[in-house]
Amino acid sequence: MLKSLYDVPAPAKLNLFLHITGRRADGYHLLQTAMVLIDWCDTLHFELRQGSGISRQDLGITLPDDDLIVRAARALQAATGTPHGVHIQVDKQIPSQAGMGGGSSDAASTLLALHRLWNLKLPPGALAQIGLQLGADVPFFLFGANAWVEGIGEKISPLKVPSGRFVVVKPPDGLDTKLIFSAVSLKRDSQTAILAGFAGNPTKFGCNDMQGVAQKLCPGISQALEWLAAHGLNGRMTGSGSAVFAWAPADMALNAAPAGFEVRWCNGLRVHPLAGWANI
Repeated sequence: MLKSLYDVPAPAKLNLFLHITGRRADGYHLLQTAMVLIDWCDTLHFELRQGSGISRQDLGITLPDDDLIVRAARALQAATGTPHGVHIQVDKQIPSQAGMGGGSSDAASTLLALHRLWNLKLPPGALAQIGLQLGADVPFFLFGANAWVEGIGEKISPLKVPSGRFVVVKPPDGLDTKLIFSAVSLKRDSQTAILAGFAGNPTKFGCNDMQGVAQKLCPGISQALEWLAAHGLNGRMTGSGSAVFAWAPADMALNAAPAGFEVRWCNGLRVHPLAGWANI
Protein backbone atom coordinates (compact mmCIF):
# COMPACT_ATOMS: atom_id res chain seq x y z
CA MET A 1 0.00 0.00 0.00
CA LEU A 2 1.34 3.43 -0.95
CA LYS A 3 2.11 5.96 1.76
CA SER A 4 -0.01 9.02 0.99
CA LEU A 5 1.98 11.85 2.64
CA TYR A 6 5.60 13.01 2.72
CA ASP A 7 7.11 16.18 4.21
CA VAL A 8 10.66 16.71 2.94
CA PRO A 9 13.42 19.34 3.10
CA ALA A 10 15.21 20.84 0.12
CA PRO A 11 18.60 22.23 1.28
CA ALA A 12 20.52 25.04 -0.39
CA LYS A 13 24.11 24.77 -1.64
CA LEU A 14 27.22 26.90 -1.81
CA ASN A 15 29.89 26.85 -4.51
CA LEU A 16 33.23 27.00 -2.69
CA PHE A 17 34.77 27.95 -6.02
CA LEU A 18 33.39 28.05 -9.57
CA HIS A 19 35.59 28.06 -12.67
CA ILE A 20 34.44 28.23 -16.29
CA THR A 21 36.82 26.11 -18.35
CA GLY A 22 35.25 26.38 -21.79
CA ARG A 23 32.09 26.35 -23.84
CA ARG A 24 30.53 23.60 -25.93
CA ALA A 25 29.39 24.03 -29.50
CA ASP A 26 25.76 24.01 -28.30
CA GLY A 27 26.42 27.03 -26.09
CA TYR A 28 26.55 25.24 -22.72
CA HIS A 29 29.39 26.39 -20.47
CA LEU A 30 31.81 23.85 -19.01
CA LEU A 31 32.33 24.28 -15.29
CA GLN A 32 34.40 23.04 -12.39
CA THR A 33 33.16 23.58 -8.87
CA ALA A 34 33.12 22.26 -5.33
CA MET A 35 29.56 22.22 -4.04
CA VAL A 36 28.49 21.84 -0.43
CA LEU A 37 25.06 21.42 1.15
CA ILE A 38 23.94 23.79 3.90
CA ASP A 39 21.04 23.77 6.35
CA TRP A 40 19.09 26.66 4.79
CA CYS A 41 16.11 24.71 3.48
CA ASP A 42 12.77 24.90 1.76
CA THR A 43 10.12 22.42 2.91
CA LEU A 44 7.84 20.57 0.50
CA HIS A 45 4.69 18.63 1.44
CA PHE A 46 3.48 15.89 -0.93
CA GLU A 47 0.03 14.29 -0.80
CA LEU A 48 -1.01 11.45 -3.10
CA ARG A 49 -4.17 12.32 -5.02
CA GLN A 50 -6.57 10.33 -7.11
CA GLY A 51 -6.04 10.61 -10.83
CA SER A 52 -2.95 11.93 -12.55
CA GLY A 53 -3.36 15.63 -11.74
CA ILE A 54 -0.46 17.69 -10.37
CA SER A 55 -1.30 20.73 -8.25
CA ARG A 56 0.80 23.09 -6.16
CA GLN A 57 -0.02 25.43 -3.29
CA ASP A 58 2.40 28.13 -2.16
CA LEU A 59 2.46 28.58 1.62
CA GLY A 60 4.52 31.76 1.46
CA ILE A 61 6.21 33.32 -1.56
CA THR A 62 4.21 32.94 -4.77
CA LEU A 63 6.11 30.87 -7.34
CA PRO A 64 5.64 30.86 -11.12
CA ASP A 65 2.91 28.49 -12.29
CA ASP A 66 5.33 26.31 -14.27
CA ASP A 67 8.22 26.30 -11.80
CA LEU A 68 10.83 23.55 -11.43
CA ILE A 69 8.73 21.68 -8.85
CA VAL A 70 5.83 21.22 -11.24
CA ARG A 71 8.15 20.56 -14.17
CA ALA A 72 9.98 17.88 -12.18
CA ALA A 73 6.71 16.14 -11.28
CA ARG A 74 5.54 16.22 -14.90
CA ALA A 75 8.90 14.96 -16.16
CA LEU A 76 8.78 12.01 -13.77
CA GLN A 77 5.23 11.21 -14.84
CA ALA A 78 6.21 11.34 -18.51
CA ALA A 79 9.31 9.18 -17.99
CA THR A 80 7.49 6.44 -16.07
CA GLY A 81 3.89 6.53 -17.26
CA THR A 82 2.66 6.41 -13.66
CA PRO A 83 -1.10 6.91 -13.25
CA HIS A 84 -0.66 8.69 -9.92
CA GLY A 85 -1.02 12.38 -9.18
CA VAL A 86 0.08 14.65 -6.35
CA HIS A 87 -0.77 17.83 -4.47
CA ILE A 88 2.34 19.75 -3.40
CA GLN A 89 2.56 22.47 -0.76
CA VAL A 90 5.69 24.62 -0.78
CA ASP A 91 7.18 26.55 2.14
CA LYS A 92 9.79 28.61 0.29
CA GLN A 93 12.68 29.90 2.44
CA ILE A 94 15.72 29.88 0.12
CA PRO A 95 15.85 33.20 -1.74
CA SER A 96 15.55 33.14 -5.52
CA GLN A 97 18.26 34.37 -7.91
CA ALA A 98 20.75 33.94 -5.08
CA GLY A 99 23.04 31.27 -6.57
CA MET A 100 22.06 28.89 -3.77
CA GLY A 101 20.29 26.34 -5.95
CA GLY A 102 16.86 26.70 -4.36
CA GLY A 103 14.87 25.84 -7.48
CA SER A 104 17.14 22.94 -8.41
CA SER A 105 17.01 21.60 -4.86
CA ASP A 106 13.21 21.78 -4.89
CA ALA A 107 13.19 19.86 -8.17
CA ALA A 108 15.52 17.19 -6.77
CA SER A 109 13.49 16.75 -3.58
CA THR A 110 10.36 16.53 -5.72
CA LEU A 111 11.87 13.72 -7.81
CA LEU A 112 13.04 11.88 -4.69
CA ALA A 113 9.75 12.27 -2.81
CA LEU A 114 7.60 11.27 -5.78
CA HIS A 115 9.87 8.32 -6.51
CA ARG A 116 8.76 7.02 -3.10
CA LEU A 117 5.21 8.36 -3.09
CA TRP A 118 4.47 6.78 -6.45
CA ASN A 119 6.50 3.60 -5.67
CA LEU A 120 8.37 3.79 -8.97
CA LYS A 121 11.54 1.74 -8.25
CA LEU A 122 13.58 3.25 -11.07
CA PRO A 123 17.09 1.89 -11.81
CA PRO A 124 20.13 3.74 -10.38
CA GLY A 125 20.94 6.91 -12.28
CA ALA A 126 17.49 7.30 -13.82
CA LEU A 127 16.49 10.25 -11.64
CA ALA A 128 19.78 12.02 -12.38
CA GLN A 129 19.13 11.72 -16.12
CA ILE A 130 15.70 13.30 -15.66
CA GLY A 131 17.15 15.92 -13.33
CA LEU A 132 19.85 17.09 -15.75
CA GLN A 133 17.15 18.04 -18.24
CA LEU A 134 15.63 20.31 -15.58
CA GLY A 135 18.79 22.13 -14.50
CA ALA A 136 22.55 21.73 -14.17
CA ASP A 137 22.46 21.66 -10.35
CA VAL A 138 19.68 19.08 -10.00
CA PRO A 139 21.99 16.01 -10.35
CA PHE A 140 24.16 17.34 -7.50
CA PHE A 141 21.21 17.46 -5.11
CA LEU A 142 20.17 13.98 -6.22
CA PHE A 143 23.75 12.77 -5.63
CA GLY A 144 23.14 13.41 -1.96
CA ALA A 145 26.50 14.64 -0.64
CA ASN A 146 29.15 17.32 -1.04
CA ALA A 147 30.77 16.94 -4.42
CA TRP A 148 33.35 17.93 -7.01
CA VAL A 149 31.27 18.76 -10.10
CA GLU A 150 32.41 19.17 -13.70
CA GLY A 151 31.11 19.40 -17.25
CA ILE A 152 27.60 20.85 -17.42
CA GLY A 153 26.78 19.37 -14.02
CA GLU A 154 26.71 15.70 -14.97
CA LYS A 155 30.21 14.68 -13.78
CA ILE A 156 30.00 14.31 -10.00
CA SER A 157 32.56 12.91 -7.57
CA PRO A 158 32.31 12.66 -3.76
CA LEU A 159 34.19 15.36 -1.89
CA LYS A 160 35.39 15.64 1.71
CA VAL A 161 35.05 19.17 3.01
CA PRO A 162 36.13 20.41 6.46
CA SER A 163 33.21 20.89 8.80
CA GLY A 164 32.43 24.48 9.61
CA ARG A 165 29.96 27.30 9.63
CA PHE A 166 29.24 29.88 6.98
CA VAL A 167 27.92 33.40 7.06
CA VAL A 168 25.64 33.78 4.05
CA VAL A 169 24.60 37.26 2.93
CA LYS A 170 21.82 37.88 0.40
CA PRO A 171 21.48 41.44 -0.99
CA PRO A 172 17.95 42.77 -1.63
CA ASP A 173 18.26 42.24 -5.38
CA GLY A 174 18.62 38.92 -7.13
CA LEU A 175 20.60 38.24 -10.29
CA ASP A 176 19.45 36.57 -13.49
CA THR A 177 21.86 33.82 -14.54
CA LYS A 178 21.25 34.55 -18.22
CA LEU A 179 22.67 38.07 -17.82
CA ILE A 180 25.96 36.70 -16.52
CA PHE A 181 26.40 33.96 -19.10
CA SER A 182 25.61 36.35 -21.96
CA ALA A 183 28.20 38.93 -20.84
CA VAL A 184 31.03 39.39 -23.36
CA SER A 185 33.54 40.02 -20.55
CA LEU A 186 32.79 36.76 -18.71
CA LYS A 187 35.95 34.70 -18.21
CA ARG A 188 35.51 31.36 -19.98
CA ASP A 189 39.05 29.96 -20.14
CA SER A 190 40.12 29.00 -16.63
CA GLN A 191 42.69 26.22 -16.51
CA THR A 192 41.38 22.82 -15.48
CA ALA A 193 41.91 22.29 -11.76
CA ILE A 194 42.62 19.04 -9.98
CA LEU A 195 40.95 17.77 -6.84
CA ALA A 196 44.27 17.46 -5.00
CA GLY A 197 44.86 21.18 -5.44
CA PHE A 198 41.52 21.99 -3.87
CA ALA A 199 42.01 19.52 -1.03
CA GLY A 200 45.24 21.26 -0.02
CA ASN A 201 43.48 24.55 0.74
CA PRO A 202 39.69 24.21 0.44
CA THR A 203 38.80 27.49 2.16
CA LYS A 204 40.84 29.67 -0.19
CA PHE A 205 41.08 27.65 -3.41
CA GLY A 206 40.24 29.31 -6.71
CA CYS A 207 37.56 31.92 -7.21
CA ASN A 208 34.14 32.41 -8.77
CA ASP A 209 34.76 33.36 -12.40
CA MET A 210 31.33 35.01 -12.54
CA GLN A 211 31.91 37.40 -9.67
CA GLY A 212 33.45 40.31 -11.63
CA VAL A 213 30.57 40.43 -14.11
CA ALA A 214 28.02 39.92 -11.34
CA GLN A 215 29.31 42.83 -9.27
CA LYS A 216 28.79 45.18 -12.22
CA LEU A 217 25.23 43.93 -12.68
CA CYS A 218 24.31 43.89 -8.98
CA PRO A 219 26.03 46.50 -6.74
CA GLY A 220 24.62 44.76 -3.66
CA ILE A 221 27.16 41.97 -4.15
CA SER A 222 30.03 44.42 -3.62
CA GLN A 223 28.29 45.86 -0.57
CA ALA A 224 27.90 42.37 0.91
CA LEU A 225 31.53 41.52 0.25
CA GLU A 226 32.64 44.80 1.85
CA TRP A 227 30.51 44.06 4.91
CA LEU A 228 32.15 40.64 5.28
CA ALA A 229 35.61 42.18 4.77
CA ALA A 230 34.89 44.66 7.57
CA HIS A 231 34.62 41.61 9.85
CA GLY A 232 37.93 40.24 8.56
CA LEU A 233 36.19 37.62 6.43
CA ASN A 234 37.13 36.60 2.89
CA GLY A 235 33.80 36.48 1.08
CA ARG A 236 32.94 35.28 -2.38
CA MET A 237 29.88 34.82 -4.52
CA THR A 238 28.13 31.46 -4.74
CA GLY A 239 26.85 30.15 -8.05
CA SER A 240 25.51 32.72 -10.50
CA GLY A 241 23.26 34.64 -8.12
CA SER A 242 23.64 37.56 -5.75
CA ALA A 243 24.37 35.78 -2.44
CA VAL A 244 27.88 35.74 -0.99
CA PHE A 245 29.37 33.73 1.84
CA ALA A 246 32.41 33.25 4.03
CA TRP A 247 33.73 30.57 6.36
CA ALA A 248 33.56 32.02 9.86
CA PRO A 249 34.16 31.02 13.51
CA ALA A 250 30.98 29.95 15.23
CA ASP A 251 31.47 32.39 18.11
CA MET A 252 32.02 35.42 15.90
CA ALA A 253 29.91 38.51 16.58
CA LEU A 254 28.48 40.30 13.55
CA ASN A 255 27.51 43.94 13.21
CA ALA A 256 24.20 44.88 11.65
CA ALA A 257 24.13 44.36 7.90
CA PRO A 258 23.03 47.07 5.46
CA ALA A 259 19.28 47.62 5.37
CA GLY A 260 17.45 45.01 3.30
CA PHE A 261 20.30 42.49 3.35
CA GLU A 262 19.52 39.03 4.73
CA VAL A 263 22.24 37.44 6.86
CA ARG A 264 22.14 33.87 8.08
CA TRP A 265 24.53 31.53 9.87
CA CYS A 266 24.49 28.16 8.12
CA ASN A 267 26.00 24.79 8.99
CA GLY A 268 27.45 22.58 6.30
CA LEU A 269 25.76 19.22 5.76
CA ARG A 270 27.80 16.12 5.02
CA VAL A 271 24.87 14.34 3.37
CA HIS A 272 21.52 15.34 1.92
CA PRO A 273 18.57 14.74 4.29
CA LEU A 274 17.03 12.48 1.60
CA ALA A 275 20.20 10.54 0.80
CA GLY A 276 19.26 7.03 -0.29
CA TRP A 277 15.71 7.90 -1.29
CA ALA A 278 16.43 7.07 -4.92
CA ASN A 279 16.86 3.43 -3.82
CA ILE A 280 13.62 2.04 -2.43
